[in-house]
Amino acid sequence: MAKKDKHRGKTTARDSGKPSHRESGGVAQHRPSTGGVQHRPSSGNIQHLPDTAIVLITGTGRDGDALARPVAWERSAGQPPMITMHPEKHGTPALAPGERVLVRLKPMGPGRYEARTLRRVSETPGRILGVFKRGHTENRIVPTDRRSKAEWIVPAGQDAGAEPDEIVLAEPVPQHLHLGLKPARILERLGKLGDARSISLIAIHTHDIPQTFPDAALEEAKKARGVRLGSRIDLRGIPLITIDGADARDFDDAVFAEPDPDTAGGFRLIVAIADVAHYVKPGSALDHAAGIRGNSVYFPDRVVPMLPEALSNGWCSLRPNEDRGCLFVEMRIDPSGRKTSHRFGRGLMRSAARMTYEDVQAAEDSHDGSAGLPLVHLYAAFRALLAARLERGTLDLDLPERKVVLDDRGHVASVSPRPRLDSHRLIEEFMVLANVAAAEELERLQRPCMYRVHAPPSDEKLEALRGFLSTLGISLPPGNQVHPRDFDRVLRRFADTPESQMISEVMLRSQSQAAYSPDNIGHFGLALPRYAHFTSPIRRYADLLVHRALIKGIKLGRDGLSDEQIAEFPDIADRITETERRAQTAEREAIDRYLTAFMSARIGGHFAARISGVTRFGLFVTVTETGASGIVPFGSLPDDYWQFDEREQTLTGRRTQKVYRLAQEVEVLLSEANPVTGGMVFHVLESRTEPKRDAPSRAGAPGKRSRRR
Repeated sequence: MAKKDKHRGKTTARDSGKPSHRESGGVAQHRPSTGGVQHRPSSGNIQHLPDTAIVLITGTGRDGDALARPVAWERSAGQPPMITMHPEKHGTPALAPGERVLVRLKPMGPGRYEARTLRRVSETPGRILGVFKRGHTENRIVPTDRRSKAEWIVPAGQDAGAEPDEIVLAEPVPQHLHLGLKPARILERLGKLGDARSISLIAIHTHDIPQTFPDAALEEAKKARGVRLGSRIDLRGIPLITIDGADARDFDDAVFAEPDPDTAGGFRLIVAIADVAHYVKPGSALDHAAGIRGNSVYFPDRVVPMLPEALSNGWCSLRPNEDRGCLFVEMRIDPSGRKTSHRFGRGLMRSAARMTYEDVQAAEDSHDGSAGLPLVHLYAAFRALLAARLERGTLDLDLPERKVVLDDRGHVASVSPRPRLDSHRLIEEFMVLANVAAAEELERLQRPCMYRVHAPPSDEKLEALRGFLSTLGISLPPGNQVHPRDFDRVLRRFADTPESQMISEVMLRSQSQAAYSPDNIGHFGLALPRYAHFTSPIRRYADLLVHRALIKGIKLGRDGLSDEQIAEFPDIADRITETERRAQTAEREAIDRYLTAFMSARIGGHFAARISGVTRFGLFVTVTETGASGIVPFGSLPDDYWQFDEREQTLTGRRTQKVYRLAQEVEVLLSEANPVTGGMVFHVLESRTEPKRDAPSRAGAPGKRSRRR
């Protein structure tokens, strides 16, 4: 089983990582140049979309609108634009991922379009995932996708022996008549709804996440053996330690720090990463399987790993007191935390200890030296790196995150806030520095690099954010001169205030999504001019590519990046960006279903909550206790003429002057909880609504009168 990303709860959480090493000796040293962030624009060859086009539905945005991308898109034009689908007509089934739709497009700003459906090109899905229900006269499948309103009929002899409440995979049955519900044939039975593995199975099958490895890949992994010292650098005398979560089963990075004898107040750091490239050769069956998966996917009850367990939990896991091959980077920093040099190499290491975040933090808090382990020096170096980060000015959105713990039966035992300790931040800072060094080294070598890029907010999102912040008396620099430190300044100003959560939510939604690309545009959130993922090749294919590029560039072995892969870098970047987003969606949906199952026994209960979304069709709320989220339909609001203000993120009653605003604390009643779809419906209790606030405003969107149900 592979391990979940250890850096959680931040907008840049997935953008830190870990390192590794390799054979034929040789290291390279590099003293980086200094300078600010330079976000170089992408190619000026901007491809505009026609008035009508066929698009592929890819997912759903926070407001519930379907998202799409154009089917015909020239790769040389860069990343495809964002297309938001206009809501379908009342009574029309919602658009589902995988559907192709002929649309009319309307530009909404640079790289953004709104689309209206003209015709569904592939209205009938190729397969159906749902729950089998047996009736007196007919059997049905209830889709697990909450956007699919229509059920399916299962004709006699087409149920594959399915039992009631089993999760099934089915396909439509061709028919001549199209009246009533459409028929479907069951192909596979996946287990009972409510079983320990059922919820993650729904997410896995919904998003086509590969679960099994080809026999050839498993055979290659089975033949893996430990590495010999050979021409590697011997690091076994250095007390490198792994720091991971308490439930981690694989350990892909280890760290070390000591005072730098050559620089007063400076430090020498080593980050060592499992040498996955030694085992996963370019063009091998293992490489092909890992490339298709793109990354590991994590659920509360299981992990779908990128590599077979023989590697992810075996030879690529830096277990204590066992020799392991690694790719390492040795870095030196000055007292201010600025990196002054780095060198990469391939080594043989032996982890001195496996420690949890809690262990490390407890040792630091109690000033325990921990038997010769370099914890004191690790924390001292961390404080220098943190000071450099603060000086650089990064976007530090520390939004709360929930940890779902399951019991032996696979049911939710508890939901609690995921702790955010200095030990987490320590590892994050070490990994970020190693990732920067990898990108710098590949640029120095003039070798291809799979960059981790994060574009600044779009002009449209930035203007929307400016409008919202202006209602709080806050201004941002004009035009595109905004720097992450400007956002950080706002967050610090409102820290520990009632507005803090609201500002963090709005600021998060204004950000672009990070992606992988062979073309560097910098990383806006981390305020870095170049950045690459290097530190987790067990669970991210991008990191493995960076390892191979370094091996090839520094001449550390014969298993470096191949010319064929270099030529495919643009395609690979698109694919692993897509698999990463697929994993994020699947993980989120699984958590939603677990929480819905947990909350389903509490229908009718009252809960303290916050408004986590304000839209033209209602509210989204998040329960404070569990983090469970659901919708408050527009029709359930008190009878009034409600006006939606996108700028202020509010719904205001014209008659009552009651206001619902983003991040507002409310009391809600849970009226529906459907574990099949993961959907929950709440009603806001009127006693907790706010009066209208005196603040700068502008005319909102057209008002709507709610209907009592």
